[in-house]
Amino acid sequence: MSKFLKTLSVGAVATMLALPAVAQTYGLGRAALPEEIAAWNLDVHPDGTGLPEGQGDAIVGEEIFAAKCAACHGDFAEGIGNWPKLAGGMDTLDHEDPLKTVGSYWPYLSTSFDYIRRSMPYGNAGTLTADETYAIVAYILYSNDLIEDDFVLSKETFLDVKMPNADGFILDDRMETEVAIWSGEPCMTDCKDSVEVTMRALVLDVTPEEETAEAAAEEPAAEPAATAEPQPAPEPEVAAVDPALIAAGEKVFRKCKACHQVGDGAKNRSGPILNGVVGAAAGHIDGFKYSKALKEKAEEGLVWNDETLAAFLAGPKKYIKKTKMGFAGLKKDADIEAVIAYLATFTAD
Repeated sequence: MSKFLKTLSVGAVATMLALPAVAQTYGLGRAALPEEIAAWNLDVHPDGTGLPEGQGDAIVGEEIFAAKCAACHGDFAEGIGNWPKLAGGMDTLDHEDPLKTVGSYWPYLSTSFDYIRRSMPYGNAGTLTADETYAIVAYILYSNDLIEDDFVLSKETFLDVKMPNADGFILDDRMETEVAIWSGEPCMTDCKDSVEVTMRALVLDVTPEEETAEAAAEEPAAEPAATAEPQPAPEPEVAAVDPALIAAGEKVFRKCKACHQVGDGAKNRSGPILNGVVGAAAGHIDGFKYSKALKEKAEEGLVWNDETLAAFLAGPKKYIKKTKMGFAGLKKDADIEAVIAYLATFTAD
């Protein structure tokens, strides 16, 4: 990748330097000014060569990302619609349908920095400052649990970040190992005695299975699900909680603040206020428009205790199918425990 960018830059510069001769021949163009060349000669190499001065962390990056990136990539870099997901996908590269994100797939952090600085935000490319680019990249790394939110990304700390898939690529040696095999005069007739299919497509489930009308008619009608009576929320147990755990939870809650508020004066945003959520029945905030999926869970009697909150926070869409919550989930059990302890300190008004 870096060789390609380097070759591209050198080739482009050589073309620019050759313009005077072209101008003499055709009467067109002029030599590019050094300032003009510097404006687009911005490639950053995996070893950090080409990085500008500047710095940024995920705390600052969250605000910039929300204003300039979240419309396409989601508040948590989880992607919206067909726009790319930038976070998640860890340990999925060996799956049939891997999720390739900055955290799970990209081997070089320089690729992220270089692309964002050149091409983003969509429709307004090239407007980000170096500090803004560092901050956005830091937020994407934080969303992939690769750095802490107060890690300051800069030219000096860039190589301290270890990308999980840095060793997941091999050098393309086909020029040395394969080109000679396919070189020479091609065979055009009678190249094989017989032709047969020796392999099939790896993915075979591209066509939906058809169900006959007779088979569908034989299926017994599903019994309507019984609706459980909503159960009153149990009184939350009061227990001594480690202040350090609560402080850690406040730090983790920064990932939630884009949608949820707590404390005095908290208001519903894209997510409901979370005062008194620990020990409360699901869907208990009046005036908030909950998803149909969560309403169904509430009718079944779901109560947000330590166990159910932990399961939900670990994977919202896995715990409640079709929930509106776009957050991919917390990956560390310690973070889940801490944020629940922090939320428990806020009581309902």
